[in-house]
Amino acid sequence: MKFVKTIFAVFALTLLGATLATGARADQWNKKTVMTFSETIEIPGQILPAGTYTFVLLDSPADRHIVQIFNADGTHIIATILAINNYRLTPTGDTVVKFAERAGDNPEALKAWFYPGDNFGQEFVYPKQRALQLAAVVKEPVLALATDTDDLKTASIVAVTPEGESVRITFEAPQELSRYIAPKGSVALDGVSLTVNAVPAPGRIQVALIPYTREQTTLGALAPGDRVQVEGDLIGKVVRQLVAERGASGAA
Repeated sequence: MKFVKTIFAVFALTLLGATLATGARADQWNKKTVMTFSETIEIPGQILPAGTYTFVLLDSPADRHIVQIFNADGTHIIATILAINNYRLTPTGDTVVKFAERAGDNPEALKAWFYPGDNFGQEFVYPKQRALQLAAVVKEPVLALATDTDDLKTASIVAVTPEGESVRITFEAPQELSRYIAPKGSVALDGVSLTVNAVPAPGRIQVALIPYTREQTTLGALAPGDRVQVEGDLIGKVVRQLVAERGASGAA
């Protein structure tokens, strides 16, 4: 019995030491990483106060590199950030890379995020004006948006209806986005890629959540009146562009 207690104590201390050493907890699925910052930190578009945050790689139907930042327990989304692949020769347990310099007392700016042990990570893309300012300070190129993007919109949850083991979610999509959403197509809610079950009315979209999706994502806690980040199907955007170009060439 004493031997068992000793083994348990050693295991507990080892686990605690590993947690303190890395300063982050990570999951292989969607690269979920929980990080604590002791000082304010800058991310594209805003300043985060000191605290604990959850970083997640969004499962986007558009196959883009998009990072979402949530609060500590992952129940509230704080930011959605566009990114591109970043590479480091030697993988380490470090999860974030900061720019080497900062102006005066300004918060440090995050340059990239890596899942612990990975060579490939996500380098953040800053708004154009802010990227120019950072580049002048840090003396290195900073990724910038050519223009402000409005691809990522929010939608209001209209109804949550249980159907056997699944739950049907009905939401009101923005007009500029609903044109790209069609039955059996794809749509992403808060970073989770789903199949569109039905479009019962213009702008009204319905998707189904199976038990696994409800348990493994924050969508299981949705209620009428909540707002979610929504992204349309890239294929729909491409088709619409091709049709518009064909119409323009026909008119000419």
